[in-house]
Amino acid sequence: MIKVLIVEDDPMVLDVNMGFLEKVPPFKLCGTAANGKEAEAKIKKENPDLVLLDMYLPDKSGLEVLKSIRNKQIHCDVIMITAAKDAKTVHEVFRLGAVDYLVKPFRFDRFKVALESYQKMWSKLQGVSMLNQEDIDHFKQVGKQEEILPKGLSEATMRQILLKLIEQSEPVTAEQLASLLGMARVTVRRYLDFLDRSKRIQVHIQYGSVGRPSHYYSV
Repeated sequence: MIKVLIVEDDPMVLDVNMGFLEKVPPFKLCGTAANGKEAEAKIKKENPDLVLLDMYLPDKSGLEVLKSIRNKQIHCDVIMITAAKDAKTVHEVFRLGAVDYLVKPFRFDRFKVALESYQKMWSKLQGVSMLNQEDIDHFKQVGKQEEILPKGLSEATMRQILLKLIEQSEPVTAEQLASLLGMARVTVRRYLDFLDRSKRIQVHIQYGSVGRPSHYYSV
């Protein structure tokens, strides 16, 4: 069993996340919190393996809670759940050791990928005193689909495209994203198609009165 604490101040969102969690064994809810102060107290009391942490809380930000957890050397992992998509915030969250970052609103399949990826890491580390390079390399895939990049695509370029997409306040077309990145449209479109197949981005189709429908992409 993997103990999970959910930190979320919106009752409706909390119910959704609790419902999602019930569908992914062996994760088990051990408590909830509606603000930062309560979250820190519950984390200390319940000793969860994993915290699903909302960014925007009534009294303090989830980022402050995450910093507090790290400063106090509390041993738990964190998946940040937030509507914040700016690259600076995303970078800071990962710098503080979050294992994944879910952008609201997200679908159940993305939630499931995050938890199942975490489960693989958690299960491997239980009762193990030493790891080899192959084990560590496998952990680098936490939060990612285990699909091999097609020939001609690079991890560095894909990250660059994802970060630029995260920075956008609204969905953009492949042409718009290519212009922002200074890349060829056909190149950007190949990466977007792969990310769509991997269910790491969302595609919004807009139908006009004439011509082909337009495809808009967002994280």
